[in-house]
Amino acid sequence: MEKDSKQYDLVVFGASGFTGQFMVEEVSRIADEENLTWAIAGRNMSKLQKVLNEASTNSGKNLEETPIIIADVDSLKSLDEMASQARVILNVCGPYTLFGEPVIRACIEHGTHHLDLCGEQEFLENMQLLYHSKAKENNVLIIGAAGTGCVGAEAGMLFMLDKFKDGQLTSVEAFLNVEFGPLGGGLNAGTFDSLIHSWGRSKELANIRQQLFPEPLPQVAHKLPARSTVSFSEDTKLWCVPTAGVDNSVTERTIRDHLKTGVLKSPVEFFMYMCQPSWLATWGLNLFTTILHFLCFFSVGRWFLLKIFKNVKGPTREQIQGTSFSITYSGYGYDSVASADAGEKPNRRVVAKMTGEEPFYISTSINLVQGAVVILKEAKSLRHKGGVITPGAAFFGTNLLERLEKCGVRITTTSDTVEPN
Repeated sequence: MEKDSKQYDLVVFGASGFTGQFMVEEVSRIADEENLTWAIAGRNMSKLQKVLNEASTNSGKNLEETPIIIADVDSLKSLDEMASQARVILNVCGPYTLFGEPVIRACIEHGTHHLDLCGEQEFLENMQLLYHSKAKENNVLIIGAAGTGCVGAEAGMLFMLDKFKDGQLTSVEAFLNVEFGPLGGGLNAGTFDSLIHSWGRSKELANIRQQLFPEPLPQVAHKLPARSTVSFSEDTKLWCVPTAGVDNSVTERTIRDHLKTGVLKSPVEFFMYMCQPSWLATWGLNLFTTILHFLCFFSVGRWFLLKIFKNVKGPTREQIQGTSFSITYSGYGYDSVASADAGEKPNRRVVAKMTGEEPFYISTSINLVQGAVVILKEAKSLRHKGGVITPGAAFFGTNLLERLEKCGVRITTTSDTVEPN
């Protein structure tokens, strides 16, 4: 796709939403440096103009003349017109279960790459089932779940694969810790909406996976000891519980891709956990997500939850600016191919830590925008030219981690030990 064949390098669709505001500000921050042309899109002109006004105030740049495209998921013609003008669509219009498929279809039809923040497991895998072949045929990348949660998980895998490149990686544990400032923090109502709609369709997953992955993943020879529902992480000195999001399933799809393409010669275990400072708080988080998940199985439960979370406000910009995150990765494997071939238990352990600004809106915007820049600027380094794929599969072998580091999202090694077998 030639640069001058499309009017805009990037279009932010859903710009008038809560996350869209931060996405617009992040694009404006890097657009001049990267020499990018861009526009915003949505269905309401006045709301979109308000976004640009606020972004101008927050960024100190005059963004009020930024082009606006009117596009609505209920108007396929408007989606076609939007997709035909862009090289990459950054889609932040959720819930994706309700609004995502028409945008993906338009992007594939018009040769436009698509990145989103989707954390809706059934939607992600169903889109791969329905559209992977067509996207691959049209050389269009459809990359879902490109926000902090999954990119954080995938970045850990990329980092550990590089660390173990002279040996063999067998397992990775990732521990996410969100640190709120004195004003606290939280999630926006739209985030809860996406979660509720996603869990409400979880019963569809078994059928989709049976078609998408008829063969199970090969077993890891030396598995990590199973953790209890709530356990203590020695690496973080925090209590942890398995995440309720899509991180593990997205990374499993990446592992399948790496096995298929030869990046991996053997499977890797991956587990993502959410951390809390106390045992009681961790059990509370587990109970909260369990109840939510249970209620989402029933239509009346989903109605009840949507009604409750409809009026959730915030977090405020001050709360967001006071929040940060870290992900601690524990990678296990072999220090050499000879050690792996010997069949002994893994003898090397690497611990690394990712740190960054608030994860749900600020760092998420950084991740999505930098992913788009990689597609636009590093096309030759992309292993996949098209298809419905994961961030880890899409960006393996690119400079995404280096780009994220320049934006303040850093991964550093904290320990690296080898034990004699």
